[in-house]
Amino acid sequence: MWHVVAPRGAPVPPAGEDGLPPRPSGGPRRATPGAGVLRCRAPEQTAQDVADIDIGGGRTARAAVDLDDLSLVPTRRTRDRDMVDLSWDLDAYQLDLPLMSAPLDAVTAPDTAAAIARLGGLGVLNLEGLWTRYDDPVEVLEEIAELQPGPEATARLQQLYDHPVREDLIGRRVEQLSEQGIAAGSLTPQKVGRYHDAALEAGLELLVVQGVAVTAQHVSGEEADPLDLREFTARYDIPVVVGGVASAKSASHLMRTGAVGILVGMGRSSVSTTDAALGIGIPRATAIAEVAAVRNRYLMDSGRYVQVIASGGLRTGGDVAKAIACGADAVMVGRALAAAEEAPGRGAYWGLSAAHHELPRGRFERVETLGTLEQLLTGPAHRDDGTVNLFGGLRRAMAVCGTSTRRDLQRVALAVRA
Repeated sequence: MWHVVAPRGAPVPPAGEDGLPPRPSGGPRRATPGAGVLRCRAPEQTAQDVADIDIGGGRTARAAVDLDDLSLVPTRRTRDRDMVDLSWDLDAYQLDLPLMSAPLDAVTAPDTAAAIARLGGLGVLNLEGLWTRYDDPVEVLEEIAELQPGPEATARLQQLYDHPVREDLIGRRVEQLSEQGIAAGSLTPQKVGRYHDAALEAGLELLVVQGVAVTAQHVSGEEADPLDLREFTARYDIPVVVGGVASAKSASHLMRTGAVGILVGMGRSSVSTTDAALGIGIPRATAIAEVAAVRNRYLMDSGRYVQVIASGGLRTGGDVAKAIACGADAVMVGRALAAAEEAPGRGAYWGLSAAHHELPRGRFERVETLGTLEQLLTGPAHRDDGTVNLFGGLRRAMAVCGTSTRRDLQRVALAVRA
């Protein structure tokens, strides 16, 4: 059974204590605790009453919906797909596709970042990955591609990533990126203070601060200075995208640091074992919608629009379309791009924390090669499961729903599976 949620469109009211705009009575319907069924909230109910489930002893948990539980609901009007605009502005950069590649060694190398740029997206290189640990990591990547999933693969990844990150290689890789497009790289919150000078001196143009969970201030041990993102963005003239986050309150704090984009997603990647290792894994649809709502409120207060970028577990064109319908402006894609012929992983895929020296939180897996980067992103497709021609799928979904822009798609009705 499917239940339809009314499209959004009313002005965003003031935020409540939890950072979320309160729902007006009779407004959009929320998920019923425990069932995934949507219902109208009665006037005497509060948003928190509907969103929370009593799990016993007075302890409550938040009801949440994943993208797999949603469907777009077409309107009375459709349009030709050639009338759909997918372009995306990220700070001063104008992109043809609302796409960032995941900063994973299995997905993004300097050459693949350049290829993604030519196709209209933004490639992001991991500045703590193999490309900054080895002069020529090609042989290392070839070895990894021969590994088989299991504990032995995890142990070998730990050994290979035990080589130290070199600042001279950070500079060299940033220069390579600059020669072929936008120089975008990622660092974890713990390492921004140590490595940002080398990256900025080499000409880094966009920084992604990405971890399992990113907050406005990361506190380190006595030997390291804490990362204060507000101070960092004020001090350096470089756009910063931060994530992952999964709560409205965390996103609200990060927006106030000056970040130009927020990555939404935590523990939902196909190779992530964060849920098993840490107990963290937030359903994506609810996380995206709540962060987008806070973003709208922040826009009203500050006049500054912060991009919401969905990240984790987006494998098909339908996933991309539903993420944007929930409120995302763009997507960060990993596994889907690891299936490209040009992918540096050569048929292997592993996540950011797969080689962590103390507590690995990502599995190593094999992926089927499905086509070239161009085919995976813009077609033509030769499969019927949505894994090829991701943005052709997004374009057609927008056309079927009668929308011409991504902002229009964020206002379409959604149905949720009961």
